[in-house]
Amino acid sequence: MSTDAKAEILGRLRSALNDAPAVPEVARTYRRASQRAADEVLAMLEDRLVDYKAAVYHETVDTLPGRIAALLGESARYVVPEGLDAAWLPADTAARRAIVEPRDERDGAILSVRELNAVDAVLTSSTVSCAETGTIFLTGRPDEGRRAISLVPDHHICVVPVDSVVELIPEALAQVEPTAPITMISGPSATSDIELERVEGVHGPRRLDVVLLG
Repeated sequence: MSTDAKAEILGRLRSALNDAPAVPEVARTYRRASQRAADEVLAMLEDRLVDYKAAVYHETVDTLPGRIAALLGESARYVVPEGLDAAWLPADTAARRAIVEPRDERDGAILSVRELNAVDAVLTSSTVSCAETGTIFLTGRPDEGRRAISLVPDHHICVVPVDSVVELIPEALAQVEPTAPITMISGPSATSDIELERVEGVHGPRRLDVVLLG
């Protein structure tokens, strides 16, 4: 862009904003805090996720490794972010084809898109989940990894601590770092064509297993 063109664009912007209109007050009449009991909120989240065709499981810290082992299968080649709690992994993880990926390429080799496409599954934690919309938020924390690892593999196993579940979107957003790379997950990746035929796995995992931990 030439200097003259840039100056003209900026000049037009200044002219359009010259009268400095007052910003109107936004009426926030929507609910911003839940009044529901925790077990009711958790049941709502599960209902939404199942409706979106995700599989939902309830586990404790003691039973979680066994559940993850069953969901992965014996021969799965899978990736986990380096910050994931090792106690969550199957007891025979060392013998499995697990790939621990660093959060940043400066800390070691990260997988290419082609390599991610070749793995069978990914296991991550989550930041917060909104029951009203059945949405799980990932924000690139060390136990969630970069966005690509939860978008490219065909199978995503996502651990949702029950104390991170809230009812409303405003409550969920209050727990998210505004500058974080946010990935919102509401069931397996799906879309539909002009005939309204549902197609899964178009722009993300075809299979989503959610483990409610607590």
